[in-house]
Amino acid sequence: MTKQVFPEDFLWGGAVAANQVEGAYLEGGKGLSTVDLLPFGPNRMSLMKGRVDSLVPDPNEFYPSHEAIDFYHRYKEDTALFAEMGFKALRVSIAWARIFPNGNDETPNEEGLQFYDDLFDELLKNSIQPVVTIAHFDVPVHLVEQYGSWRSRELVSFFETYAKTLFVRYKNKVKYWMTFNEINMLLHLPFIGAGLVFKEGENKKQIQYQAAHHQLVASALAVKACHEIIPDAKIGCMLAAGSTYPYTCNPDDVLKGMEMDRESFFFIDVQSRGEYPGYAKRFFKDHNLTVQMEDEDESLLKEHTVDYIGFSYYASRAMSTDQEILNNMTDGNVFASVENPYLEKSEWGWTIDPKGFRITANQLHDRYQKPLFVVENGLGAVDEVNEHGEINDHYRIDYLKKHIEQMAEAIKDGVELIGYTSWGPIDLVSASSGEMKKRYGYIYVEKDNEGGGSMKRIKKKSFDWYKKVIETNGQVL
Repeated sequence: MTKQVFPEDFLWGGAVAANQVEGAYLEGGKGLSTVDLLPFGPNRMSLMKGRVDSLVPDPNEFYPSHEAIDFYHRYKEDTALFAEMGFKALRVSIAWARIFPNGNDETPNEEGLQFYDDLFDELLKNSIQPVVTIAHFDVPVHLVEQYGSWRSRELVSFFETYAKTLFVRYKNKVKYWMTFNEINMLLHLPFIGAGLVFKEGENKKQIQYQAAHHQLVASALAVKACHEIIPDAKIGCMLAAGSTYPYTCNPDDVLKGMEMDRESFFFIDVQSRGEYPGYAKRFFKDHNLTVQMEDEDESLLKEHTVDYIGFSYYASRAMSTDQEILNNMTDGNVFASVENPYLEKSEWGWTIDPKGFRITANQLHDRYQKPLFVVENGLGAVDEVNEHGEINDHYRIDYLKKHIEQMAEAIKDGVELIGYTSWGPIDLVSASSGEMKKRYGYIYVEKDNEGGGSMKRIKKKSFDWYKKVIETNGQVL
């Protein structure tokens, strides 16, 4: 039992992304998206980093997003399960290429718009608020071919048109929005984060930070449009968060940890505070980077800051300046980290650090003084169906319980939290590895890494556990 610390209107629920659940990748008028080019297997990671030879699917590869878990056709069945758990909110994303198949079409695709109308209606019918991410690792491939994706300024106006189309269409259905999912991922996985493809010899950092500027301006324009079109809505940004600990108290390690955190904070500093921080300007100067800006950019960024900070938290990081220690890096998460001897790891090598969740939440609240929304948190693990057809995922319950306890501590610390949507409440395609075997859900989906399986949905032990958490507003864990 925990004392009543969660606000009465706290939004408990789960989070998914269009490209990881919907499938139907060319159905209903949808165009090809960058994520539709990411195969399962050894070639996936190099593609995500921007080493892309072809912008058409290879018939010899298996692409998990093409069918995913078929949420496009099964959303009613899945929504009923979320409603049974008592979800107050479901975070989803909209596939840009489902609305504008080429990204810059003259008119939107009505069939795509109608799909999300139907999805939101189904959620609202079940008293579940949609929390909508406008761009979740999703760029129409046509924009990569024609413009080089976010390296081009032209994507700013295409994105603004797309965002305005959504606000006008769904203004009576969606009250919580986010612009770009894990916007800082652009620096780590540039193809998945911003559709960037690099040629041999290009200055990658220059291209990444120019693309980042374009996304930041596009985000500000979306905030402006949302406030004008849906005055009673809230629109936020979204950070892949997790504090970086210095490996020792050597000031060099402390400085290095601070620099690693700032690499991510940079994006939210601009989106939440409205200007480029001094440390970023120094970084550009030290690395001979020149970010091209237009005259109105600085005022746009300053005048149209976000209402809240959405963030994902899976793990903390640790950093050292000692070369011997740097040789012992973890291979789990996409963020560079040295192994923390005080913490356990998941089956995929991700550090398990519930207290780091509280630290990260406090750090973000101290820095921005705005409401926070935990929009991803969870454990990727291998789940086995026993001879009785049951899945006893006690390890997931243990992980989530400890993280929710620390979230409660953060609230006691004074952190203002809107809600908690755990990642992948139904098993989905892993963004990093393309696997189905890496499962996060309370609901098992019978499907394997190669695309085989009935797609039958089975409740795990964690299903009833999370139902009780929501029912008691976090008091019974």
